[in-house]
Amino acid sequence: MPGAEVMLKLELFQHGGSFKARGALLNLLRLDEAQRARGVTAVSAGNHAIAVAFAARALGVGAKVVMASTANPARIAAARAYGAEVILGGDAAQSFARAEQIARDEGRFLVHPFEGETTALGTATLGLELAEQMGRLDAIVVPIGGGGLAGGVASAIRALQPDCRIHGVEPAGADAMSRSFAAGTPVRLEKTATIADSLAPPMALPYSYELCRSAVDAIVRIDDDAICHAGALLFREMKLAVEPAGAATTAALIGPLSEELRDARTAVIICGANIDIEGFNQMVRRGEATP
Repeated sequence: MPGAEVMLKLELFQHGGSFKARGALLNLLRLDEAQRARGVTAVSAGNHAIAVAFAARALGVGAKVVMASTANPARIAAARAYGAEVILGGDAAQSFARAEQIARDEGRFLVHPFEGETTALGTATLGLELAEQMGRLDAIVVPIGGGGLAGGVASAIRALQPDCRIHGVEPAGADAMSRSFAAGTPVRLEKTATIADSLAPPMALPYSYELCRSAVDAIVRIDDDAICHAGALLFREMKLAVEPAGAATTAALIGPLSEELRDARTAVIICGANIDIEGFNQMVRRGEATP
């Protein structure tokens, strides 16, 4: 991409190791004293649980977070290190159900991992920073899991730089938002299968879907080999150790978007880096073996 100017937004250095701190902290700041006293709960493959644990400790709120039984051990340890009680909840659907039960039974506030106005306002701060720090942009490449990040960022940029093109990126094995765009309504997937588990909720939901539908120009899908290849590239060339989800946008930049963005001034969001050494090693080795 010889004519491109590419800038990376390094959310892997955010509190909790991902962009998720933005929405989690704003959700907790908006709680009244009575609700703070009852505490909060959350459901997550890892990054959101860590962010809620961080925000809860910062504000003196009790947190009980539900994480998938397949969650990376390093993420479980990080959430516990921030003081949260961690419950392993099975698969994604079972984890959501367990967190909802905790909210009902204990009166805890459920901090959703991607849905809702408050979360979108939190992630919109990232869009504001892109405009303030990088100036005029032709394009932004943003990862999409449930759409909380993409919806907030895209909405902010639409207000600030309406001509900037917003490219969403989804794993091919967890493409709920792409399918929702095609169907014209939020859809639920029967299963997800991707190395980028932080971008693999089993469904899209109405609020985030509507934000993305109104503000994201297009979504590209990338496979796991491309993600691993981009993760290895970021480590080799930029000395950045990212999780698979954090490499997704780079995979799109050097892959399906390379021709469209070859002369563009582009911001690429690197969303997180919560991964253990062995998992990172496996990703890089796979990436180095991918042409």
